[in-house]
Amino acid sequence: MNLPVVYVDNHVLVVEKPAGMLSQEDRTKDLDVLTAAKQWVKIEFEKPGAVFLGLIHRLDRPASGLMVIARTSKAAARLSEQFAKRTVKKVYVALVEGTPNKGDVYEDWLHKWDENVRVVEEGKGGAKKAVMTVSDVRKFGDKSLVRIDLSTGRAHQIRVQLASRGFPIVGDFRYGSRTRLDGKNIALHAGLLAFSHPTKKEPMVFTTGVPDSWPADVQHGAEQMLVLK
Repeated sequence: MNLPVVYVDNHVLVVEKPAGMLSQEDRTKDLDVLTAAKQWVKIEFEKPGAVFLGLIHRLDRPASGLMVIARTSKAAARLSEQFAKRTVKKVYVALVEGTPNKGDVYEDWLHKWDENVRVVEEGKGGAKKAVMTVSDVRKFGDKSLVRIDLSTGRAHQIRVQLASRGFPIVGDFRYGSRTRLDGKNIALHAGLLAFSHPTKKEPMVFTTGVPDSWPADVQHGAEQMLVLK
């Protein structure tokens, strides 16, 4: 089971989702984060019966990065409330084609059709508002490493908002990329996650570096970007 565990206590489990792994089971029946985490807890703590874990949020399959999972129903409710109130800090790094402007705030309305998401006009039935900030940009030739501070958590949000402005994420052929990463995944990484512990109320901050499939010079730049601000 390839699911790195970053932190665990009686209430929360923080893991690093590998690129290519599902967040939760779908029709493919491929191994997913929630199932793998339950297997890990069962073995690590010698649980004889079924293991409870609450999935609080998700990452797109071809993306990588940090996820927090609740180990109790109380923790699940309290963490879900933090996500709903947008008090959780989520920072991503992405390698994109072109060069976005540092400091730009993207506000769009997104609508999902089948497996794809598109930017639509406000008021479109079922559309949801999506907000994110391009808070840092570093050029690497004709590509750029960007830090994204996420305000909302919509499906494919970062991918679509960047691509709609002409900055598709490397490897994201679904949304217009012309550049290969590793052939199946995309250069999008949830590298910083900060929240309040659901029972202790203490601030919890976790960071993790990008996968080795990213260019070496970009990996170093990403580490410098992933700091709490």
